[in-house]
Amino acid sequence: MLVPSRGRPQNAARLADAFEHTCTLPDTRLVFGVDDDDHTGGEYLPLRSARVGVDVVPSRGVGMNAALNRLAGEYAPRCQVIGFMGDDHLPRTVGWDARVCEALAQRPGVAYADDLLQREALPTQVFLTSTVVETLGWMAPPLQRHLYLDNFWLYLGQRVGITYLPDVVIEHLHPLAKKADVDDGYKLVNARQMYEHDEKAFAAYLAGDFDTDVARVKAALHG
Repeated sequence: MLVPSRGRPQNAARLADAFEHTCTLPDTRLVFGVDDDDHTGGEYLPLRSARVGVDVVPSRGVGMNAALNRLAGEYAPRCQVIGFMGDDHLPRTVGWDARVCEALAQRPGVAYADDLLQREALPTQVFLTSTVVETLGWMAPPLQRHLYLDNFWLYLGQRVGITYLPDVVIEHLHPLAKKADVDDGYKLVNARQMYEHDEKAFAAYLAGDFDTDVARVKAALHG
């Protein structure tokens, strides 16, 4: 599970604790990608030594999606399923990792859980058969910085195979749900300029390479 994070070591500790109490597969790993210039980066490091199955690695990305794609390229070849959560997500269902892996074994492609906010409408957290990442070379379209990634995963899944797990809860503790304060990170990624940039980038991708990429992923997943 890949979690790019910046300036929120307290969220990372909360998420690591939830993993410890809800994962049931022995090889489920939680990987925090932390920017080299994050002044709170040192506060993430104790999680690596204190928790089994937790990694803290430099993401070296500019923005969340760049960090996510860099980590995905590194970890996808090592596993059958690769996932993303924000540092403001929290798994609530014991055995969620086993349920996700079972779902993708039965129907390869995309899977996601109930986040108690967008619910079935959008995969704000997502799990992909690793073949998807290896085929595309990334986890989300590289020209997007932060937004419309969940839209991409939904659209891709609708074309190649998608499973929504309504009885698996991975809660999104987001300001829109009144479950978090609006900090500098939320202000940055929800700025008008970010929305405009990522909306245009996503629209350009849909009009350009999306159909070709869908065909590539279908061929890789289903032959």
